[in-house]
Amino acid sequence: MTELQRAGVAAAERGRLEEGLGLLRTALSVAAERGPREVARVRVHLVGLLAARGEVTAALVEASGVGEELPSADADRLTANLACALARAGRFGEARRTAERVVARIRRSDDPASLAGLLTTLGVSRAMQGVLCGAEPALREAVEVAAKADLTYQTAVARGALAFVVARRGDLPQALKLFALAEPGLVGERLTQCRLERAETLLMAGLVDEARSLLAATLDEAAEQGHDCDFADGLLLLAHAELSDGDPERAAQTAERARATFAAQERTGWMLLAEHVLLRARWAAGERSPVFLSSATAAADRLERGGWTEAAAEARIMAARTALDLGRPAGHLLERVSRFHVRGPAALRASAWHALALDRRSRGDLNGAVAAVWSGLRVVEDHAEVFAALELRARAANLATELADLGLSLSRSARELLSLEERRRALLRRPHDPGPPRDSDRAAALARLRALSHSRTTTTADGEPVPDLFQRLNALEGEIRTERYRRPAPRSGPPARAGTPELTGALGERVLIELVRVGADLHAVTIRDGRPRRHRLGAFDEIAHAARLTRAATRRAARRDDPQAEAGLSLACAGLDERVLAPLHADLTDRELVLVPNGPLHTVPWAALPSLTGHPFTVAPSATAWFHAVRRRKEPGHVLLASGPDLAHAEREVDGLRHRYPNARVLQGRNANAETVRDALNGASLAHVAAHGEFRDGNALFSHLRLSDGPLFVHDLEEIERLPHTVVLSACDIGRSEAGDAAIGMVGALLARGTATVIASVTPIRDEEAPALMTTFHRALAQGLSPAQALASAPRAPGVMGFLCFGAG
Repeated sequence: MTELQRAGVAAAERGRLEEGLGLLRTALSVAAERGPREVARVRVHLVGLLAARGEVTAALVEASGVGEELPSADADRLTANLACALARAGRFGEARRTAERVVARIRRSDDPASLAGLLTTLGVSRAMQGVLCGAEPALREAVEVAAKADLTYQTAVARGALAFVVARRGDLPQALKLFALAEPGLVGERLTQCRLERAETLLMAGLVDEARSLLAATLDEAAEQGHDCDFADGLLLLAHAELSDGDPERAAQTAERARATFAAQERTGWMLLAEHVLLRARWAAGERSPVFLSSATAAADRLERGGWTEAAAEARIMAARTALDLGRPAGHLLERVSRFHVRGPAALRASAWHALALDRRSRGDLNGAVAAVWSGLRVVEDHAEVFAALELRARAANLATELADLGLSLSRSARELLSLEERRRALLRRPHDPGPPRDSDRAAALARLRALSHSRTTTTADGEPVPDLFQRLNALEGEIRTERYRRPAPRSGPPARAGTPELTGALGERVLIELVRVGADLHAVTIRDGRPRRHRLGAFDEIAHAARLTRAATRRAARRDDPQAEAGLSLACAGLDERVLAPLHADLTDRELVLVPNGPLHTVPWAALPSLTGHPFTVAPSATAWFHAVRRRKEPGHVLLASGPDLAHAEREVDGLRHRYPNARVLQGRNANAETVRDALNGASLAHVAAHGEFRDGNALFSHLRLSDGPLFVHDLEEIERLPHTVVLSACDIGRSEAGDAAIGMVGALLARGTATVIASVTPIRDEEAPALMTTFHRALAQGLSPAQALASAPRAPGVMGFLCFGAG
């Protein structure tokens, strides 16, 4: 190899493709004077660089122009670079066969750069054809070969490709971690590719907003730098993102742009994928016509011939479901996707089981349909188990939404309905989550965020806004979220779900009420004295509307002393009570209740409803979560009393509790800073915190209690080794949650991490009314009543109606 060739290849290995191509073209001119063999050797490397730059057609032309002049080692390098070009063209079957033909010989040669590049191409080609079991070993070998040879750039390239394959296998947290390792070592076109693959991984994780933001920036860079292939790939991904965001019309327009761009680049293989997105957009828009059935069937055949097996299976599933909607047989279509019940991405496998369940139902095989639903839910359960972050787990569970809805509609008894609903809720959240180990980096990031938040509060109060403060806050919150997404799930496996016998034993004299949405209706399953019963309550949308009215009325009554507001609250509560609790009256009488709400009913101020006034009850995210909470032992520990700033009656509230807990650790004023309170929570038996609370809509894990130096975030709870058995949070709105039955918020996090019972408000509270309620509550608690009984015994003024007992009760 001449000096010019070496310099060109070295520049490419460092990511400077333009410089490398310039040097190789100069080398080509010099080689022309030395004969055909030297020209052919330069072209070997030129093929690789052109393919890396995205000039696929030019790379293939260069490869075809090399004759028989090359010795065997150079011929193998040419084959390796040709495989790369074929992969970029979307001809993955050819790329894979080409790479497999020479990989053994290149392993024996002393050319780590060619071997690492070939193994990367081989791994990606196998992955794109759905052969993940063969893709990952090839890419791990590529990382090892490149790292051992100190090929920093190629190590990063191989690591980014490995991240892509790990994501397709379903381990999205590990994939995001690998992307974070790869990206700093990449530049130019390879960096663009890596970011596109990371965006695809974010889409798989359900992080649509993050994916769209990354795609927008990456598409701008690709257009500016002339990375035409990547620009087309990015358009295709953007269409997928728009579909995931519920905008099929825009997705269709973007997919059409991608198809036209692929056509201009002569990348016919990728055109098929654009057509597949167009088909998905029609499906998402609700098209279920005979024309769509024909289109989906034909598209599936084209995709399969093109080597896109997973996309072909998706198209056949859409065709099968359309056929079933039209009353036509679908078995012949589903036979072609049967292997995807056990292999492929979780979304595809769950979709295949769903279609099979629908087919069996259409043929009257209800037992077979239920079995298919349970098999599909197992697929999603395995998929969700890789996520440590609560919000990612909740998004992963969305794969099972339609499947679970079908299963609920097929349930024929109260026992079946409760069992399947508990399975669905277990997908959304673990009833017990040990959480990650304490992490000094995470704690330091939260401390920085706390300081910035405190600065924002101070400057806003002083009327001296700092221009970039909000941007810095958002950026730091983004870093903390991203670190959570990369965290692996605990290795303990999913906790056992509680069945009817276990629940009956734990309930004793209590009654369980679990609200379940079945299609357009809301049902309730009750267990009283070991007997499960099913009740239809009415139209879900009407009950959800009544719940929103009740919540709004409670908020109005809490804000001001107004007879009209109190009358409105009474009317709203009576309306919701009539719809939800009155039909269950026979099961409610004289018994303590365990209430498991559904969707928007999680944030209802239940204590304000007439049927529950003075009635002991507890609220739980699921029956299984309650079962695990009630079994938690109360360990010996101290009592913590703490109050935050700028709350007129918080110190009075805490002072009123001191005589009841004379040995309590009391933190007030400057002593009640976030880290001191956090550390004091560790190992406590009972904690009572009176402070301003803020629930963050759309970002619930940054909800917080305001302490002397800034917020104590939900994230801070992860730094606590042993949370208190019972926690009382005398703060506005801190009992709220988001993501429906996933119940993401401070209460949900406390219960998941090991707290048995939480007292908190789902609405604003009147500061001056809280001390009386809390004094009565703690007096009853000291007399031996359970937290649920103690809260029920305390008279309620309108300003404290939002306080509920969560968890064990």
